[in-house]
Amino acid sequence: MSIKLRLTILSFLQFFIWGAWLITIGAYWFQTKNWSGAQFGAIFSTMGIASIFMPSLMGIVADKWVNAEKLYGVLHILGGLTLCTIPLVTDPGVFFWVILLNMIFYMPTLSLSIAVSYSALKSQGLDVVKDYPPIRVWGTVGFIAAMWTVTFLGFEKSANQFYVAAAAALLLGLYAFTLPACPPPSKGASGRSLVDALGLKSFALLRDRKLATFFAFALLLGAALQLTNAYGDTFLHDFDKVPAYRDTLSVQHPAFIMSISQISETLFILAIPFFLRRFGIKQVMLFSMVAWVLRFGLLAFANPAEGLWMIILSCIVYGMAFDFFNISGSLFVETQTQPSIRASAQGLFMMMTNGFGAVLGSSISGLVIQHYFTDASGNKDWHGIWLAFAAYALVIAVLFVFIFKHKHEALESKYAEPAVAA
Repeated sequence: MSIKLRLTILSFLQFFIWGAWLITIGAYWFQTKNWSGAQFGAIFSTMGIASIFMPSLMGIVADKWVNAEKLYGVLHILGGLTLCTIPLVTDPGVFFWVILLNMIFYMPTLSLSIAVSYSALKSQGLDVVKDYPPIRVWGTVGFIAAMWTVTFLGFEKSANQFYVAAAAALLLGLYAFTLPACPPPSKGASGRSLVDALGLKSFALLRDRKLATFFAFALLLGAALQLTNAYGDTFLHDFDKVPAYRDTLSVQHPAFIMSISQISETLFILAIPFFLRRFGIKQVMLFSMVAWVLRFGLLAFANPAEGLWMIILSCIVYGMAFDFFNISGSLFVETQTQPSIRASAQGLFMMMTNGFGAVLGSSISGLVIQHYFTDASGNKDWHGIWLAFAAYALVIAVLFVFIFKHKHEALESKYAEPAVAA
């Protein structure tokens, strides 16, 4: 089996796990459990809380002590076992802690999967900028497959969605031990300082003004990502209260409609190498921010009937909004950091996007929606909610144009790879 196919399987299962519940947990929370919106914001903040420390911590472990593929496998097995316990939870407070534990195991696997994939590709003499996006696109296919599995099995409002995710996590955890070895690049190195000894060297990247600015905007865009993940599915479910829309496809199977976003991702991922080389990282990131404005703005005026085209178009632009920052950003980090700290540098990037960004986006949005866009009967003003999100993305885009300074050049590593012994 070729290395590309092996990494394709990894990518598919990595995001199948997440797709099985990430988009539909809102329906389970609001439609089945009938728990509050403010509490739901806290649930979605768990991935952010876990991402603040776990990706960087596990990146350090992979850089200094344990093979990345083995660490990756153990984390997925532990995450799968935790997912099996979620359907047993009946209290929203306990639900928070169980989801947090699952996120502690899952979130570092996102950056570790990148580190393992990049290491395997480079060991075969392949170009990560050219060869990784076609592999990563299968992660999006896995996310779509999971969403379709859950929606067409009727699990959108059911706890069974967590069992589907658990099965995939356990399978991937075992599969990870068959992957090519990704040994710690800094193992046995004699650090000259406490920072080196603890593997915290990646945090020194924040001293670089350009990289510090990049990571700051990673945080802000990470907040935007959590807004659409948290509320997109339940937004469509709310139209079930309107008789004119109740029987439409998008209300009956919201996850199917929202999966168009992931289908769009597959196309934009494949376009990343061209756009990076043609426009550079700054322009590609700006395209992402403008796409977020369109994503939220279209949803503000959409409905499942005559306004369905707006929902579909918003899902299409989501592909650009997500990929042109998340995937391009990881490639940018890869090319701007030394080989000895790349796993922990990817963890730092994940900490900003899915850590602080997720906490900012989920916690604050939950409170804002509860206090300003929810009436006494619990009905949400979705028009106002989506317009507020669009305004947030627009402000970020304007600030980015003036603050982030980067000269367009070929996206190639500043650091030569160490020679590999025969």
